[in-house]
Amino acid sequence: MNIYVAVVAVFLGFGIMSMAGLGAATLFIPIFYYAGIPLPEAISMGLLLNVVALGIATPGYVRAGAVNFRLGVPILVIAAVVAPFGARVSSVVDRDVLLGLFAGFLLISGTLMLFYRRPQRTWSVSRSVEVGTGVTVGGGVGFLAGLLGVGGGAFVLPVFHGMGLDPKHATGTTALVALASSLSGFVARATIGSLDITFAVATAVAAGAGAAVGSKLATSRLSASALKRTVALILWVMAVKMIWDVTT
Repeated sequence: MNIYVAVVAVFLGFGIMSMAGLGAATLFIPIFYYAGIPLPEAISMGLLLNVVALGIATPGYVRAGAVNFRLGVPILVIAAVVAPFGARVSSVVDRDVLLGLFAGFLLISGTLMLFYRRPQRTWSVSRSVEVGTGVTVGGGVGFLAGLLGVGGGAFVLPVFHGMGLDPKHATGTTALVALASSLSGFVARATIGSLDITFAVATAVAAGAGAAVGSKLATSRLSASALKRTVALILWVMAVKMIWDVTT
């Protein structure tokens, strides 16, 4: 993949996704793969870019007091422990199976972006149930990070809404969890394949710059819901493409 095209695409992609309050690894892993980067390296690249972009966004949520550490910390600890198991599984699973799993993830993520609505009623949970839910969610997102290279935010955010977190704290805590799961997944996959250092550094800088610009423009007239619908449709198209490639 041409490095100059990649830098521009990553900058624009992470900028647009940041305006919608989303990460972009799910979008760029299939893009990198279809541009000729082997799947293991494409997954590692997606995790790296997620770490950079979320590393820029998350401190802002922390400073604003929008992170629920009591709920988020157990999740990120479990995610860090489980991610290496996901990475180990991915190293022995057939490529077509991984593509099929990733296609399924794209379909679910796109569907959640299009149709999920924050519930009016929330759960009333005890501390033990809260911790138990956190451990379960942490295990799931950690395994996904190691296996498929995704932060799992699309699955974590609805859970946080259901547990009664207001939108600000749900988003901030999701960013913290996705950062931790992406970082642990990237470290776990460090020995799987190899990255082009020049390409990785250039696109990581572009992802960070795009995320920074996107967060600054988040209050612009661009509709976050419209952006999410557009991204959801793109994810569906990519999922159909992957399924077609695997089954034909």
